[in-house]
Amino acid sequence: MSDEDLWRVLRGITDMPYGAGQIAALEQLLRRVDAADDRHLAFVTRMQSTVGYIYGGEPAKSFVTFSWCLSEFDRDPQPYHQRHLHNLLWHFKYMINGLLNFPEVPLDRTYAVLDDMERRYRAGGHSLQTVHKHRFRVADHIGDADAAAHWYRLWQTTPRDDLSDCAGCDPTSQVGYLADSGRDAEAVALAEPVLAGRLSCNEQPQSILTALLLPYLRTGRDESARDAHREAYRRLRGNLANLWDIGDHIEFCTMTGNEARAVELVERHLDWLDRAPSPAAAMHFAATAAAALHQAGRSGAVTVYRRAAEGRPAGEVAALVLADELTRTATGLAARFDSRNGTTHQSEWIARRLAVRPGGEHLPLSASVRRRAPRPTGPEPAPVRAGAARQAEAPVVTVPADAGPDELLDLAERSWGRHDPATFRAALAAYDERFGSQDLPPRTAAHRLAMRAAERGDEDDIPGAIEMNRAALELYRTAGDAVTAQVVAGRLGVLLTRSDDDADEGLALVREAAETLERDGDARQRAAAHDRVALALLHRERWAEALAALDRVPADAGGDPHLTARVAMHRAHLLEQSERVEEARAAADEARRIGRELGVGELVTAACLTYARTVDDPAEAVAACDEALRVAPADAELPVRVARARALLSAGRAPDAVDEFVEAVTLCVERGAEGDSFLRWELANAYRMVGRLAEAAEVAEEAVLGLDRMGAQAEADRCRHLLAGVYAGLGEIDPALALLEQLAGNLDGPDNLPYRAQVLEEAGGILYDADRDAAGAERFAAAATAYRLGGLPLDELRARRREAYAWFWADDRPAAIRAVEQVDELAATLAGQPEPPVTYELAMAAEAGARVLTAEGRPDEALARLAGVPDRLRSIEAFGEAAQVEILAGELLLRLDRPAEAEPLLRRVLGGLPADSRPVRQTAWLLARALDLLDRPDEAAALRTEHDLDPDDD
Repeated sequence: MSDEDLWRVLRGITDMPYGAGQIAALEQLLRRVDAADDRHLAFVTRMQSTVGYIYGGEPAKSFVTFSWCLSEFDRDPQPYHQRHLHNLLWHFKYMINGLLNFPEVPLDRTYAVLDDMERRYRAGGHSLQTVHKHRFRVADHIGDADAAAHWYRLWQTTPRDDLSDCAGCDPTSQVGYLADSGRDAEAVALAEPVLAGRLSCNEQPQSILTALLLPYLRTGRDESARDAHREAYRRLRGNLANLWDIGDHIEFCTMTGNEARAVELVERHLDWLDRAPSPAAAMHFAATAAAALHQAGRSGAVTVYRRAAEGRPAGEVAALVLADELTRTATGLAARFDSRNGTTHQSEWIARRLAVRPGGEHLPLSASVRRRAPRPTGPEPAPVRAGAARQAEAPVVTVPADAGPDELLDLAERSWGRHDPATFRAALAAYDERFGSQDLPPRTAAHRLAMRAAERGDEDDIPGAIEMNRAALELYRTAGDAVTAQVVAGRLGVLLTRSDDDADEGLALVREAAETLERDGDARQRAAAHDRVALALLHRERWAEALAALDRVPADAGGDPHLTARVAMHRAHLLEQSERVEEARAAADEARRIGRELGVGELVTAACLTYARTVDDPAEAVAACDEALRVAPADAELPVRVARARALLSAGRAPDAVDEFVEAVTLCVERGAEGDSFLRWELANAYRMVGRLAEAAEVAEEAVLGLDRMGAQAEADRCRHLLAGVYAGLGEIDPALALLEQLAGNLDGPDNLPYRAQVLEEAGGILYDADRDAAGAERFAAAATAYRLGGLPLDELRARRREAYAWFWADDRPAAIRAVEQVDELAATLAGQPEPPVTYELAMAAEAGARVLTAEGRPDEALARLAGVPDRLRSIEAFGEAAQVEILAGELLLRLDRPAEAEPLLRRVLGGLPADSRPVRQTAWLLARALDLLDRPDEAAALRTEHDLDPDDD
């Protein structure tokens, strides 16, 4: 590899995001550079490595590269050294900060570097402002308050110069000192003009926003504190070098009563401790994490997932156990620093971090979960009639004092069939209290077992319900009650069909029961038996047979309106599964009507949900969910909220959908229900749709973490794809690219080739838009290969065309020519296909090739490629692209000294362009040039005046 190639590689590495990837690339390049024996390149590469190590989370390595550069500078000064002197002097600041963070480095060494820094600054005629600042930092670190105050005054009163920290970083350090001194209002006032300006440093604005968290909070600026946390953490979360600041955000969450979020941040960054950038960062993070975990552990058995490390398997760790471990880590490191410094300041400071607890009112931070008043506990409320408010407390049920055991069980049976859980439970409680210890007839005992099975079923304990029904069935048979035995057998059969292993037995039981009850049962028993056959077949997804069974149920269901409503609901579900949507909607509407008349919220809720799923108009779906929400039992609120959120999204009411998804996630978390990660994914998309990208990123990150933890890789990857788009929308290019690279790696199977190619192409587009053209070209090339392997030639052509453009703008003309050659080969295989997408891609491929050839000084070949292309584009109504190609053709005609042909072409194009479109000025300039060449200067001058063109502009 030539020196020129090595310089090109270095420029490419400089464009990479800070982190392990860039560090690995720099170290590989260093080995090649040293072998090439190019002193200038070796110096510059090590200078860049120093920065890469600092901002990539491995600052200890920067000590070596900085020392090498300083020694090289002093040993044998070269002209190129002067070009880098400013940066070399700047790097002294990195060294002071870094040396303080490693307790194994003697403090005398830090002072010696400070003295050397001051000597060189004086010798160069530079201000000592930043030297005073770093003497302040040392004094503050060791706890020498008087010295810190002295150096702070000098720092503030000494004039700034071009070696001073930026307009964001200097005030950040000031804000920290003022906040530690209890001068919060001054800290906030100092920061306001800084935040109002433009901050271009890669440490800002996240550093100053982090420093402002507590001043904002302690001065009552809760909204500012919340916004600062969200924006700063989002910018910090992806870089190991920011571990210290992550600790500040964990502490902020703990102090504001956001224990769950604090634990979530701990869990997300816990494995960073295994590769902490410095002992100081590890100490600070461990202390703030321990405080958060101690607080969370007080409220219950909280666990944290810790990823595997060398000698330690992955697994759940109890919060309090981990808190104790992290406390030992923090206090042990603090003791090492104090031993080095000869003070107790670090141990005292860490003790304060470990003692942090919530204070003041709760400040909501999460974009996905709201803190709500706890729901009332106790018996489930009775059903509520449509339009009525949900009852806050369960109704009082009076059971007749003189009711016998059979009367109580009959009351429970009727209440169960009428969806009246309060009376059902009250009747059974009365039975157990009055007669539970008595030796009762077998039929009565069988009835109690059947009702116990109903209780287990309502609790979703299917194995328990099956066991109770089997026992009841045997007792009924022993008692000689064949009809009731068949009722219980039918119920047992329905439960058994929920399992593949017992399905055959279950179907046999329900069918035998239906046949027996058709002959021996009353009208209601016959109707219920056929409904149970349908329900069993529904469980086995045998839709047509199940509908046929329901057809045997009479319209009045044997005189039981509650059963009539359930039959209508079962019919609606079966019709929906059979894709008979209109009939399903009608059946659901019928069930809803009956449920309203009966005042049974459970039935109305189920019917409304089915109606919402099957109605075409999203507004009607929202209305149905609104009705369901008014009457839904507590355990049905979550599915109603989810359905309503989705309906709102479909109805174009995304802001309302956001609020509803937040309610759904909150319910899910409160109840410990599975699925909150899936709902967060949907919530993130809703945030994206309303343009709240910061919240979308936050919630999508939570979703990815949860989905990964569940092992749902396909869903996690789809959420990563969403998150990558959100990052790109926020301008966070490197995190977006990192996610897309991870996705491409995950999608390495042959079945995933099209999706992998799409992800690679998106990464190429992001890089291309960020003017990182060479890297973009590489992604486009990888995407084209994946499209080819996936058998998608048109997509491959598009990716190759984009690759050619990227190499063109990267000024790598040989690579651009190679890409054009591949484009030509692909285009030949697609030529003659009339589909509009093929026409479009072939036309745009011709234009891409023409531009590359133009840059190669081959305008005649370039022009030949464009013959007929504008007409083909206009044939598929791609008018903008057609004009773009004609403008290029006009430019080529001028290059070929054919202005007479260029003039009418460009005039026609200019006349057809919208007045405010971007190509107008370019076309007008080309047309004026053509008129000059045709010796028509007056027309050219008039045209330039009309379009405000500079006549001297080449």
